[in-house]
Order: sequence, then C-alpha cells, then structure tokens
Amino acid sequence: MAYHSIKEILDYCSTHKKKFYEAVLDDDMDERKVSREESVKQMYAMWDAMVLASASYDPSIHSASRLVGGQGAAMEEYRKKGGTLCGDYLNQVIQQALEMGESNACMKRIVAAPTAGACGVLPAVLIPFFRSGNADHEQIIEALYVAAGIGQVIASRAFIAGAAGGCQAEVGAASSMAAGALTALKGGTNEQIAHAGAMALKSLLGLVCDPVAGLVEVPCVKRNVIGAVNAMSCADMALAGITSAIPADQVFDAMREVGEKMHASLRETGEGGLAATKEGISVAKKLSRK
Repeated sequence: MAYHSIKEILDYCSTHKKKFYEAVLDDDMDERKVSREESVKQMYAMWDAMVLASASYDPSIHSASRLVGGQGAAMEEYRKKGGTLCGDYLNQVIQQALEMGESNACMKRIVAAPTAGACGVLPAVLIPFFRSGNADHEQIIEALYVAAGIGQVIASRAFIAGAAGGCQAEVGAASSMAAGALTALKGGTNEQIAHAGAMALKSLLGLVCDPVAGLVEVPCVKRNVIGAVNAMSCADMALAGITSAIPADQVFDAMREVGEKMHASLRETGEGGLAATKEGISVAKKLSRK
C-alpha cells in the first residue's frame, strides 16, 4: 500500500478533491493492478461474509472450552424486553459484537477485521446500521474502504497482532477502523474520519492481551463489545466537531511504543493479567485435564 500515514491519505484527498474511501480504493487498484469493478467486487465479498456470519449465528453452539456460547442470544432476549440502559440500537451493536466473537471462538467463518480476535467490532457497528435502513450497500462498501485504509496505516506504523502489541493492537485497531467507517457513513469530512480513528485508538491505548487459558475467548469476546461501543462514541464526538489533540499518525506511533514496552506476559501468552488470576489459572488447569 502506498500510504503509510493518515496524513498522506488526507493530502491525496485534498490534492485530488476526493473522499477518504476513494483514496483507499485508488491505491488498491494501483497496488494490485485491478479495475475499480474488481476491487469493489472483492470488498462486497468481505461484506457478504460478515452478513452471512451474522445470519448463521447459532446460540446453541458453545466453544470447545464451554467458556463462550449463547451470550449473543441472551443479549437479544434482554434487548427485546425493552427498558435497557443503552437503548435498542446500541444493544443491537452489543449483541452483534458478542455473536461475532462467539462465532470465532466456535470456529465458524468470520472476517478478520483486522484480526480474528477483533472480528466482532466492525460488523457490530455496520450490520445494525445497515439493517435499520440508514445505509445502502454502496455506502457500506465505501465505509469498508475507509476502515481498510485506517487499518493498513496502523499495520504499517505499528501492529495489529496481540502477540506483538497487546489487545490495543487488535480491538484497539478495530475500534479505530470502525470509528472512521461510522464517521464516513454519517457524512463526516475526511478530517473528521481521521479524528474519530485517532480518538478511538487513543481511548484503548495500553489494552493488554491476556487470554484465559490461552484461548481467544475470555476476555476477548466482551472486549469486542467495548471496541464497538467506543467506536460509536468517538464517531459521534468527531461528527460534533470535537478533535483529537494528538494526530492519528502520532496516536498509532504511540501505540507501537506502548506495545514494544509491554511485558511479554501481557502479549497473548496467557501468562499475565486476567489469565494469571486465581480463577484464570483454575480454568486453564481444568481445561488442560480434559
């Protein structure tokens, strides 16, 4: 990818009078030497896979560890009763994030966005938005290009793997991507998209990767919820004209610095954090005996 910074994307947009998604689309066409139609077709395939993963969620299936399963259905039942603290739409987002995370843990087909462990964040904010009639297919595809551009810059400047930089690199990056995508869907400017992405990752800076028993289940699934809700709040702030005091590229660089300083026990090894609690160790021992 030609872009190694959000600033480069914004400069391209300014020079060529284009939207954020167009800059990313243009770069994909140039890098892979494909037509616009071919590029868009592949992005539609990503979107179709997300929608299918949502539609095929099965609450009766649990992961092999039995640590997750049915939580999305429990959220749906609670939501449908009404009177929730967060309201119906936000609870749809929470439900969707849980369902995607559970599907990943149950070895079903999902879209890594940017990773399997963070697969619930982006579809959680996009699918309810689409189903509510707030966006058509074309607008969703444009938003996915925005998310892809942000994710690629993060990967270029820092990392997107928990083993490299903790969960800030997975759910944090996914939240940044989702915030930018939502801002684009709501008609935000290129600059607002950048601010939304910056604020989202900034809010999750330092998040460790501490999977209980080394499985991408606890606390991973519920962290997808936090990433999705964080993305929504940051998108709204950006759309309100609130800006990030630290530019997006510098936030991404800070994430890299934090990740590099993070102890290995907090980078997906299952040796620290929640994995090292009394209950976390107990769960790991029980599973090892099976």
